[in-house]
Amino acid sequence: MAKTLLQKIWDEHCIKSLGDAEDLIYIDMHLLHEINTPQAFDSLRADKRKVRRPDLTVATEDHNTPTRSVEVLERDTIRKKQIDLLRENCSEFGIPLYKLGEYGQGITHVIAPEQGLVLPGTTLVCCDSHTTTHGAFATLAFGIGTSQVEHVLATQTLRLQKFKSMRVKVENTLPEHISSKDLALYIVRHIGTGGGIGHVIEYAGEAIHSLSMEARMTLCNMSVESGASAGIIGVDNVTINYLYKVLDGKPHMEEEIIRWRNFVSDSNAVFDKEVVIDGREVNERVTWGTNPSQNISFDECIPDLASYKDPSEKVAAQRALEYMKLKEGQCLQDILIDKVFVGSCTNGRIEDLRIVASILEGRLVHPEVHMVIVPGSIQVRDQAIHEGLDIIFKKAGADFRQLSGCSMCVGLNEDSMQRGQRSVSTSNRNFEGRQGPGSMTHIASPAVAAASAIMGRIASPSDL
Repeated sequence: MAKTLLQKIWDEHCIKSLGDAEDLIYIDMHLLHEINTPQAFDSLRADKRKVRRPDLTVATEDHNTPTRSVEVLERDTIRKKQIDLLRENCSEFGIPLYKLGEYGQGITHVIAPEQGLVLPGTTLVCCDSHTTTHGAFATLAFGIGTSQVEHVLATQTLRLQKFKSMRVKVENTLPEHISSKDLALYIVRHIGTGGGIGHVIEYAGEAIHSLSMEARMTLCNMSVESGASAGIIGVDNVTINYLYKVLDGKPHMEEEIIRWRNFVSDSNAVFDKEVVIDGREVNERVTWGTNPSQNISFDECIPDLASYKDPSEKVAAQRALEYMKLKEGQCLQDILIDKVFVGSCTNGRIEDLRIVASILEGRLVHPEVHMVIVPGSIQVRDQAIHEGLDIIFKKAGADFRQLSGCSMCVGLNEDSMQRGQRSVSTSNRNFEGRQGPGSMTHIASPAVAAASAIMGRIASPSDL
């Protein structure tokens, strides 16, 4: 019988059917960070349990960590306590941990792929909704809750109801200079923030196979913004070439590659839901509201409330306009900004920094804008320095940070925005107060973020 990629991975990892459409699934890799994990370890101690597979568990410090210097953490007693708890727990239970500033440390969803921890046909979980990032490697990767963290630590398994399958096929190729971030926003607007609920979205089509692995990670990262449980992309030569480079020297590599190539959906596989998009119609997009589906292109204006047929969407749009201090019919280019953030698990990789540097080179950040660039990992930082990108950032007047972390994306450290400030951000969420209480966030691609930093307003690179 023909199978989808989701079905192939699920069937290989199903230990036992538990009834009521629930299965016990084996987990290949478990990622941890300092937020939402202390309770799980406390429960293990209370029940006198051990971590079942510490060798299949990896921790990093990323969510509330400073990005200027390690010394900042030493002076922050509240955040340091969370970090210290993670360090103590990992030491006690024998779990590998990447400490702030050490080589290998960085945002969870950046370091795992660059260290070869994400492999085709495997299952991967983390107590973070953007674990969907790793689906770019034909991995069933999804976020879990705190109680589930304990379950995985203790048993290396999870009780799950089987996800439904959804294919988003992007035909033809994307226009030149259109990024996977633009595509992600286009898809979210097309299917809505609830369009993927209960499903794993498999991205397919010519446009998808033309994307780099880093661009695919960005796309899969944003799957959860459509309500999907996960995003996933089948194995092709782009996948293999990336892994071959990362895993150079791994024994039996050729045999593994042959096996990995099986992790694609069969040509006649049936999906529960299908959406077809013409890649040629995708354009640069920026959010204007307080959820990722509220986005428009530079050729559009903020929609009139009268254009909404769904009453709930109309109410949401009206509230978004009020919170964002915007008006119906307003154009993106008229919106002045205070901050630009480049980074996060969505767009904090070396490919993203190269795009930003190519636009900033020979130009200056607007004097009224503070541009913060935070590498997704220490490895990304070192590569950026090796390529001289840090010099370009400095000459342009951008604030390139030396440590890696989630930074302004979640606003849990000193990088959070002040009330009333407006940003263009390469992160993934823009709900009220996401980057700081009373702050206003416009999600965009690295290219749009760089152009906006120069212009002092929301701008397309073509405006330069």
